Amino acid sequence: MLSKNVKLAALALFIFSILAACSQTSGSSNGVKGSGSATGKKELVYATPQDINDMNPHLYQGSMSAQGMVYESLVENTEDGIKPLLAESWDISKDGKVYTFHLRKGVTFHDGEPFNAKAVKKNIEAVQNNKEKHSWIKLSTKIVSVNVIDDYTVEIVLSEAYYPTLVELSMTRPYVFISPKDFKNGETKDGVNGYNGTGPYKLIDHKTDRYATFAANKNYWGGAPKIKKITAKALPAGETTFLALQKGEVNFAFTDDRGADSINIEAINQLVDSGDYQLVRSKQMNTKMIAANSSKKDHPVGDKSVREAIWLSIDRETISKDILNSTETAADTLFSSNVNYANVDLKKREYDIEKAKELLEKTGWTLEQGSTVREKDGKKLAMKLYYDNNSPSQKKQAEFIQSSLQETGIELEVIGEKSTSIMNRRSTGDYDLLFNQTWGLAYDPQNTVAAFTSESSWLHSTKGIAKADELYKKVDEVLVSADEKTRKSLYADILTIIHDEAVFIPVTNGNVTVIAPKNLRGISFKQTQFELPFEQMDFE
Repeated sequence: MLSKNVKLAALALFIFSILAACSQTSGSSNGVKGSGSATGKKELVYATPQDINDMNPHLYQGSMSAQGMVYESLVENTEDGIKPLLAESWDISKDGKVYTFHLRKGVTFHDGEPFNAKAVKKNIEAVQNNKEKHSWIKLSTKIVSVNVIDDYTVEIVLSEAYYPTLVELSMTRPYVFISPKDFKNGETKDGVNGYNGTGPYKLIDHKTDRYATFAANKNYWGGAPKIKKITAKALPAGETTFLALQKGEVNFAFTDDRGADSINIEAINQLVDSGDYQLVRSKQMNTKMIAANSSKKDHPVGDKSVREAIWLSIDRETISKDILNSTETAADTLFSSNVNYANVDLKKREYDIEKAKELLEKTGWTLEQGSTVREKDGKKLAMKLYYDNNSPSQKKQAEFIQSSLQETGIELEVIGEKSTSIMNRRSTGDYDLLFNQTWGLAYDPQNTVAAFTSESSWLHSTKGIAKADELYKKVDEVLVSADEKTRKSLYADILTIIHDEAVFIPVTNGNVTVIAPKNLRGISFKQTQFELPFEQMDFE
């Protein structure tokens, strides 16, 4: 009898613990709605599909959204043009070769070091001492010297006038500032000893592949942020992140700087319908595309007709409406017409499977009876498409495109990899096709176009085309042109060459998506797709 009573008591205790756990789970979800976080503090915990990685702002492995909280540039790119940031004002010489910046006074790095002209000089020179790494940024090839005029005045001398100078100085990296105390042997190219910037948040804890925590900078020159703590929690994209949002383990998610979404649109809608979350989207900022490696001359992807056939075989409208639930619009060109200099009359390649088949037949890619894959000179029409395995939407799109190309007679293997692997393939040329995106509204067309000539970026996609030398010459000319009419003409020629060669196959025009607590206010977007102004947010 005693044994039976003990068992019943144990069972009752077990049931009570389950009910208590359920109550806590429900309470944490309500906590997101009512308090701003599961802990009841002014805190955001956002889901990220990958670790923040190395936060050295002069290299390229780190999360740009995280770096954007910590580091700042001289100027800021806004919808109304270039505005002051760490520089309060600037002067440009008549010949366009000398930029003199008047720095904001009273700014300190997170470790207490003063931000001044010497710090600016030391940082920019550190970037220039590794300029081969930054060759995709043409400014790195134009800087001749950085001179300290006085404690709060610094001048940058260029070899020639370069119209995107201020735009490239405003980017999330590499021309941003880290404390001189963090330099390693006087440089940053071989790593740094710390991550102290001047930004509104400072990194206080990082457990690789688990989380990174940022605390509000109480001494921030722009005023201490209202959100006191931000944690980036590394979670697998998809169901895991969705459940974490439902439970209140995280309370914020957004399109990261690699273009990956943590959850799909169906999950986002379910969260919004619960009443605890809100959905906020930026305007269209970039073009999602498939880059083709034209430098592979002995490979099918090196054949222009094959690239055109791939373009014709992709049903962008269905991708936009059915896979992306109309959150992105179908793209017909590398840049949308609202991008500067991109309103160019280019031939439209509509989705047309039959036309794709005819083109391949005409150029010798034939389909033998009983076969599903075309051949030419004994070579199969087969290739690989690499996508970011942290992006559920990229995976769906890749599989949909694989099915479409199969109908055309093209064998496509789709392979998901980490974004760092994708970046490495892009720079080494070890790819047939790659999912990627343009730099975005704040930086285009100049930065994506400049990357056409960069070995660390899109050189492998462009160097196999018939007019490669002409393209590179025009790219060099447009970036130093001081005449607006000439610049417009050069961009038209550049975009026509690229479009005709079908090396960048547009899919959709994308944006930044935020899923956030219903009571979070001040959600907005910068001109860049890589950062969010967390310092402007607060809970009501």
